[in-house]
Amino acid sequence: MPDLNGTKALIVGVANEHSIAWGCAKALKAAGAEIALTFVNEKTRKWVDPLAEEIGARIYMPMDVTQPEQVAAVFAEIDAKWGRLDTLLHSIAFAPAADLHGRVVDCSVEGWTQAMDVSVHSFLRLIKAAEPLMEDGGACMTVSYLGADRAVKNYNMMGPVKAALEASVRYAAAELGPKGITVNALSPGPLKTRAASGLTAFDELLEKAAAQAPTHHLSTIEDVGAFCAFLASPQARNVTGGVHLIDGGYAVVG
Repeated sequence: MPDLNGTKALIVGVANEHSIAWGCAKALKAAGAEIALTFVNEKTRKWVDPLAEEIGARIYMPMDVTQPEQVAAVFAEIDAKWGRLDTLLHSIAFAPAADLHGRVVDCSVEGWTQAMDVSVHSFLRLIKAAEPLMEDGGACMTVSYLGADRAVKNYNMMGPVKAALEASVRYAAAELGPKGITVNALSPGPLKTRAASGLTAFDELLEKAAAQAPTHHLSTIEDVGAFCAFLASPQARNVTGGVHLIDGGYAVVG
């Protein structure tokens, strides 16, 4: 386990105990990091409240990334209480159901714009807000999927969206590297999360991944959390701009 004692981490995207972001929050906490946690709205809060209590989140606030004032309030609180930030995890994505379940070529302008804003540009906005708090370097991470690189059945418009996210990782890594800030994407295999439940025939995708992966095991949020903790550690300060597969080898054979 990496030693993250004394470090400060902001985790964005916990929806419930099955969230990838929750697996990362647990791993960072176990390694010694102090955690700031956000929830997107009051509907989600009832699921996140007990998790924030369990992890002892010193900062726990609402943050809808489409609301600039909420983003500003979270980073102002981090600055006031901690004066710095060492790790940022962005684990959020959204597409309107009508667009997500249709063909990519039929996607509406409004749906495309909303998906890109919430799933991609919000990561860049959070990095920009975190940058002044990472004077001594830091680690910024987001979550992608194999559908960014391949046309995965039923992943539909989220494929191009995640491809844009991965390109953003590379450019941000190049721009922030001189400041000692790393930028990476975690790319697990299919997981049973709230977000993934919106995909058509998702159970079929899970079965295929487990059958074809060399390890014959699905990814877990704990697997992702362990890699997140490594990337947040000093040992990973020279690892940046990557899309890191955490999928039991499925990507090399699937």
